[in-house]
Amino acid sequence: MDFATNVRPLLQDTDDREVESDGLLDDAYAGSINASTSNIPDPAKESETRIAAGGHRIAPSDKYNYTYAVFYLMGMTTMVPWNFFVTAEEYWQYKFRNVSSNDTSALTPRQLEFQSDLSIAAAVPGTVFLILNACVGHKVPLHLRMNGSLVLMLLIMIGTTALVRVDTDQWQDAFFNLTMLSVVVINSFSAILTGGLFGIAGQFSAHYMTAAVSGQALGGIFSAVADIIALTFASNPSTTAFVFFIVGCVVLLLSLFAYIIMSKTLFFKYYTSSKTLMKSSLEADPAARAICARLEPRFPDVLRKIWLYGFSEWLVFVTTLSIYPAVTVLVGSQNHGRPWNDVYFLPVVNYLLFNTGDYLGRIFAGMFEWPWNNSILIGVLTISRIAFVPAMLLCNITQHHNFPVLFHSDYIFIVLMAAFALSNGYLANIALIGAPRVVGAHEKEMASSMMAAFLGVGLACGSAISLMIIEMIK
Repeated sequence: MDFATNVRPLLQDTDDREVESDGLLDDAYAGSINASTSNIPDPAKESETRIAAGGHRIAPSDKYNYTYAVFYLMGMTTMVPWNFFVTAEEYWQYKFRNVSSNDTSALTPRQLEFQSDLSIAAAVPGTVFLILNACVGHKVPLHLRMNGSLVLMLLIMIGTTALVRVDTDQWQDAFFNLTMLSVVVINSFSAILTGGLFGIAGQFSAHYMTAAVSGQALGGIFSAVADIIALTFASNPSTTAFVFFIVGCVVLLLSLFAYIIMSKTLFFKYYTSSKTLMKSSLEADPAARAICARLEPRFPDVLRKIWLYGFSEWLVFVTTLSIYPAVTVLVGSQNHGRPWNDVYFLPVVNYLLFNTGDYLGRIFAGMFEWPWNNSILIGVLTISRIAFVPAMLLCNITQHHNFPVLFHSDYIFIVLMAAFALSNGYLANIALIGAPRVVGAHEKEMASSMMAAFLGVGLACGSAISLMIIEMIK
């Protein structure tokens, strides 16, 4: 990390944050905003804090990269519940089967419509709460948003896991309504968790934002691998779902404890809590209070600074969701008769390859960070990515459709999918890295939360467009 990203301005507003160690920080920095080494009475703390030549305090070290690892885990956690709901498709098909007939070839209306209902139940509340979090989230204490979301998501996942062992054949409609309600609630709190996580990550160096968004992609890889393993061993749908959901509960519980521990570290408090650092100075200097009053982030000002990054983030996911997975799942192998073509082609190429490419793209963006400071170029690259939509529509779609097939080869589809996934992860992360860097220090959390909202709106818009494209294919 460079010096510029390590040095945090000490004068910024954090009304939405609570600090549990007021005494420690107040004692260490009493009487001066730009504290020097003479203000630090406890020599034991000097091993955790570096002091610059000018007397300004520089961020403590992230011992054992613990905070970085927790950001990774938290990013994965924001997507794990949803990924596990989607991966357990065979379980939902079993739950909503026709129990009055032994004919399993004819799907019931619930089976036919479940995936689209699931997408709507997830996208709409998720988008709404991402927007609300960007607008008013900073008024709610950070610990309440993060810990509360994790606890409620865990409770819902436990309830979903318990219902796997319940015979719902005689009350399928009620079970469907209960499932949709669970999806709405869990994605609402997942959106709050995502917005809060991005808001926190925006106050650290770019490496931590990369960890958060890479963790999200890692959640997709995790679920894709689990799906392939389930196919390999041909497990019973209920048993597979039960194991899936238990793993989801474990990840949520682990994330909750990891976040609580992280929130108590000096490194985390240094970046997310400056209220106590200024407390003594504000009491002694009325002029400082007037300065702080002007540091309240304003939504229009932040939007004006980051709108190009937000547009790029939105368009990346509009393009992706318009064809993935709704269209790409319809692309079949050009050959048949072998396990790779008939069983593994779809889960490996459509899910595992995409999520792996998305993950690598986010990693590369964190490594190169180009071109984070050129929002116009990011926008142009994002717009050019729309070319993937017609290219995918011209691949070997197995269903009857109104488009010619120009790309029959499996290899062409695999190359297209790899480039599609890499560009998704790279451009999404570059925009997320750039937005917090073009705003003031006191605006970073709001800017990152707004970027999460742009992401959510892009997901919702892309899902709606995919429905129209499917109608065109028929």
